[in-house]
Amino acid sequence: MLRPRQEEGRYTETTVKLDDLVPEDHLVRKLDAAIDFSFIYDIVKDLYSPDHGRPSIDPVMLFKMYLIRYVFGIRSMRETVEQIRTNVAYRWFLGLSLHDPVPHHSTPSKNYARRFAGTDVFHQIFSRILDEAFQHGLVDPSVVYVDSTHVKASANKKKFTTEMAEVEAKAYQQELEKEIEQDRIAHGKSPLPPETKKKNEK
Repeated sequence: MLRPRQEEGRYTETTVKLDDLVPEDHLVRKLDAAIDFSFIYDIVKDLYSPDHGRPSIDPVMLFKMYLIRYVFGIRSMRETVEQIRTNVAYRWFLGLSLHDPVPHHSTPSKNYARRFAGTDVFHQIFSRILDEAFQHGLVDPSVVYVDSTHVKASANKKKFTTEMAEVEAKAYQQELEKEIEQDRIAHGKSPLPPETKKKNEK
């Protein structure tokens, strides 16, 4: 007997844990298990006021948003935020419930401009995140987009993936800055400052 598909399921109220909706083999679970993101707090602590201004977005959440865009090949931060709104796996990775609001698409860009532009902080953090993802085999460093002329051939796999992470993080940072610059120009804002505060210059 042919029965028309009903739509009641769209409006059925239910109680569910977000954790139950994310497959056990999903990449976000593997990233979350492999990488201890808490190191970010120590690196950025001097960039945040402990008792002044409005509460900021958690820097770990911020870098997880950058990572979502990178790992899943999303074209922009605006699109990344739109996907986070409806993707339960991304919400789980960020620690957001189904009811929590997703940060505005301008939040990652504003935080970058206010705290990371002109410093090597973003590169420090993101290259370490990528290195761990490479080391755990969660992202294949041989297929990521980098200028391979800047990566020295090495028989030491750990050293090679670390070098790849350094180069790839820099390339991603440049891509991110280009997107932020375009948005700032469109809104009549000044360009980002050049990178001047190097902590690990050789």
